[in-house]
Amino acid sequence: MNETLPPCPECSSDLTYEMGALLVCPMCAHEWAATPDDSDADADDTTGERVIRDAVGNILADGDTVSVLKDLKIKGSSNVIKVGTRVRGIRLTDGVGDHDIDCRIEGVQMQLKSSVVKKV
Repeated sequence: MNETLPPCPECSSDLTYEMGALLVCPMCAHEWAATPDDSDADADDTTGERVIRDAVGNILADGDTVSVLKDLKIKGSSNVIKVGTRVRGIRLTDGVGDHDIDCRIEGVQMQLKSSVVKKV
C-alpha cells in the first residue's frame, strides 16, 4: 500500500503515513521526521539540492511567473491578494516555516508558500 514510505522503526509496521513533515505509525503511535532517504519528494536526484514544486507538481525556478490559487490575506493589513493574481520574477528561498517563495505583489515584499501558487 505505501511502497514509497519506510516501515516504522519501532514496530516495523508498513502502515506508516505522512502528517505534515512527520511520518506516523498508526499501530504504535510512533512519530519521526522524514529523511531524504525516506522520501525523494524534496530532493533532486542529480544534484541533491532541494526542489520546490507548485500546487500541481511543476518544478519552480528563480524568475518564474506564478498565479495565486486562493485568496491570501496580507498580515497586518486589510488588503487581500485575489485568486488569479500573477506574480512575476519569484525568488526561491528557505523562508520562515514552509514559505519558500520571495516575491513582490502590489508593491509589497512578501513570502508565499509554493502550495498556493501555480506556474504559468
